[in-house]
Amino acid sequence: MKVIGIIPARYASTRFPGKPLQEIHGKTMINRVYNRAIKSPVFQKVVIATDDQRIFDHSIEFGADVMMTSEKHESGTDRCNEVIQKLENDKEFFDVIVNIQGDEPFLDISQFEQLVDIFRKNNEVQIATLAKEITNTKELFNSNVVKVIFDKNFQAIYFSRYALPYQRGKDQENWIATETYFKH
Repeated sequence: MKVIGIIPARYASTRFPGKPLQEIHGKTMINRVYNRAIKSPVFQKVVIATDDQRIFDHSIEFGADVMMTSEKHESGTDRCNEVIQKLENDKEFFDVIVNIQGDEPFLDISQFEQLVDIFRKNNEVQIATLAKEITNTKELFNSNVVKVIFDKNFQAIYFSRYALPYQRGKDQENWIATETYFKH
């Protein structure tokens, strides 16, 4: 099974412009994410996908495989799709494509293995995502944290920046005690 990791990275974020180039203890966020990803044995290739020349140039400086993409994409998934199309045009094909969030510099690389194992174990799976239980109220009500809602079969059905389900009439401090919430 041939697996690629793609890290979408754009400069023009509305909530935090330039986030990929922000330094964390002497290294940029995009450098940290890329270095984590290339340590994972599951990937045959890791590519940074960006629409910004500053991110592109910086990525080249630290030795990353990087591709320029359109500025018109509305999501990181669209950016990943463009990279895959370009690679397929060059006759380079992958069985599994992992969209690696560019703002998760401390992601445990064993999670890449867990994610890819889903595809190895069941060839009918077409899409999968990582989720983690939210255990504190601050994270639950932080609009920068994307939450995922699952159905009874643990299939993701909705993503939100708000805490769902809403618990009418209950103090927010008690929500975690009566419902299970997940971070995407």
